[in-house]
Amino acid sequence: MLLGVILALLLGALDQTIVSTAGPAIQSDLEITNSLYTWLTIGYLVSSTVVVPIYGRLGDLYGRKVVILFGMTLFIVASLLCAISWDAMSLIGFRALQGLGGGALFTTAFAIVADLYPPAERGRINGALGGVFGLSSVLGPLVGGFITDNFSWHWIFLVNLPLGLVAMTFILRMPNLRSAHTSGKVDFAGAFWLLVAVIPLLLALSLGKSNPAPGETAFAWTSPQILGGFVLFAIGLTLFILTELRSSDPLVDLRFFKNRTFALANLAIFFLGAGFLAAIIFLPLFMVNVVGLSATGSGLTTTPLTFGLIASAILSGILTQRFGRYKPVMLGSLVVLMMAFAIMGFTLTPQSTQLEVTLKMMLLGLGLGAVVSLYSLAVQNALPPEHTGIATSSTSFFQQMGGTVGLAILGTVFSATVLESTTTRTEAAGLPPAQISSANVPTGEGAPETQGAPRLEDIERQISTGFAAQRDGFTKVFEAGDKTVAQQFLSDPQTPANLKPALEGVIANTLPAPARAQTLQGILSGLETAEQGALETARKSIGVFKGAFTDGIKRLYQIGILIVLIGFFITALLPEIPLRKSQDDGMPAFGG
Repeated sequence: MLLGVILALLLGALDQTIVSTAGPAIQSDLEITNSLYTWLTIGYLVSSTVVVPIYGRLGDLYGRKVVILFGMTLFIVASLLCAISWDAMSLIGFRALQGLGGGALFTTAFAIVADLYPPAERGRINGALGGVFGLSSVLGPLVGGFITDNFSWHWIFLVNLPLGLVAMTFILRMPNLRSAHTSGKVDFAGAFWLLVAVIPLLLALSLGKSNPAPGETAFAWTSPQILGGFVLFAIGLTLFILTELRSSDPLVDLRFFKNRTFALANLAIFFLGAGFLAAIIFLPLFMVNVVGLSATGSGLTTTPLTFGLIASAILSGILTQRFGRYKPVMLGSLVVLMMAFAIMGFTLTPQSTQLEVTLKMMLLGLGLGAVVSLYSLAVQNALPPEHTGIATSSTSFFQQMGGTVGLAILGTVFSATVLESTTTRTEAAGLPPAQISSANVPTGEGAPETQGAPRLEDIERQISTGFAAQRDGFTKVFEAGDKTVAQQFLSDPQTPANLKPALEGVIANTLPAPARAQTLQGILSGLETAEQGALETARKSIGVFKGAFTDGIKRLYQIGILIVLIGFFITALLPEIPLRKSQDDGMPAFGG
């Protein structure tokens, strides 16, 4: 039975990363513009996030089996539709539909474990499920790249069909898990106002940028579109709260927030969700733009982080189950996480190697492991079993919301830091301000893409090739008297004016041989000086770019220390509630 749950969870988690490596092939085949490309990710993110609390409540009312089968069916059907998409809009729509199904897989998987095992025995299983998330971040890009290279991007989605059917075969055999104490009806009004609040907020945070490029799917933070999204969020949230306070069967019973564990754990996971993304999302950008790896190579750099995360998730679950206490494990993991953030935030340099960064990322993974599962366990343990669904969905929801908010804020900070550092470093290098265009400085806002910066070796090769061509051309003109090439130089607006009389003399056969030799010698000497100057400028420019980019990444990890520190202090305030050893050990839903 658990095998089916693990497969379902792996499918949902895998689909968040497997599409990334197939992106260029999909974009080329369906002729998707850059302005629509990001919606392949945004559509899935928004739809899978907004339905998390709804699925949690439905699982409490009608059973986990019904919800996960519905989600799996929707996910499989949407995967098939994605595979047969005929244009950009159809794929974006089907990806959003796929997210609606994927949202059920995440929430229900952890809730099923909570139904099957009491909190005291739940740590090891939750740790294993947390490891599935880490495993997906490694397998996703690798499997996606293999399928795209050897078959076609359509199989990225078609592979979900047989795996999904196998998972459903196991899930069909399990009982319809639902607490005998749960009754009521679906709060449709609350669900509606929750969607009205969350969807505009997620879209505003995903599409907001400081300086959106022309034609980009983004808007300035002060634009009517983004401000309107925040206004709709405020209105929707207000009406959601009012609806829940008046409902006899609320989607989210707001009295849960009187429970200190529920309130503090969800607040902590909100901040830690932002820190989690800061650690993972921006690192491939550094590996591509500074270290100089390919997009695939940069993705493999996070493999040690993932192994560290998996090991930490499993170990934290085992320790929690053995000693019956989760709070010390949480705090210990956060200390390790802050140490890792500090190392990344203060020791990264433009000269950092792949091996150096890889070792640091392993420590980062060890700190992240407990974040995935223990906060959900704490909330589940603090609420009665009949509220397992909403307990599980709340931590998933707040972690995803924290990640989205953090990505928007940290992306803006990253952009501002890179631009500021670029200006400072450009002046220090003695380069003209226009030498390094801000258009070539990735902002990192929204959903960062792994776009490689120009490599110094490539630029040097282009410069040397260009000057070599000029030397060959002038040699043909002044040694061999090639009038065709001379005419080409005359027609070139970049040819210095003082050379044009000599070129005209070659064409008219009026420039004597000694004068030709003297002119050629002067030209070659000037080209040599100009080439060395161009190469030095290129080296300085790339140095400025890499230095500024490193400053931006370091700033993110430095802010990450503060984010994790906030999460640490909030976690320290959590009550240490003994883990229940049976499903019948009741806990008060409110207070405590």
